[in-house]
Amino acid sequence: MEDDYTEVRKSWWDRNWKWFVPTGCLSLVVLFGVFIAALVFGVTTMLKESDSYKAAMNEAQHNAIVLEKLGSPIEDNGVASGSVNSSNSIEHCNLQIPIRGSKSRGTLYVVGTKNGTWKYDEMSLYVEDTKEKIDLLKK
Repeated sequence: MEDDYTEVRKSWWDRNWKWFVPTGCLSLVVLFGVFIAALVFGVTTMLKESDSYKAAMNEAQHNAIVLEKLGSPIEDNGVASGSVNSSNSIEHCNLQIPIRGSKSRGTLYVVGTKNGTWKYDEMSLYVEDTKEKIDLLKK
């Protein structure tokens, strides 16, 4: 007696979709996260390498009033935001740099233009604890 039973083999998709779909979705989420992290890292690195960022940090680290209010040493405290751009050999910056010392934290605000040398319209520190703003351009 012949057996009329023939085995129908399922396709690869029918056998594997239950693990493939979640793994594929998770992979897309991870890739998106890596892309965003790389973008933030790249922008932050670009801002930290700018002359205006370095000048503002140097001013804050050597300013007696900043050292009194925040404590020493003065370091950056997170991700700087803002922009540094150039057109026709003229650079513009508008930065917000979170900083901290041993006693307190604050934010440096830097706005300036470079046409040969930097001319700052604003370089000030907002101290979080006392809610005061200190003009670093006044000598």
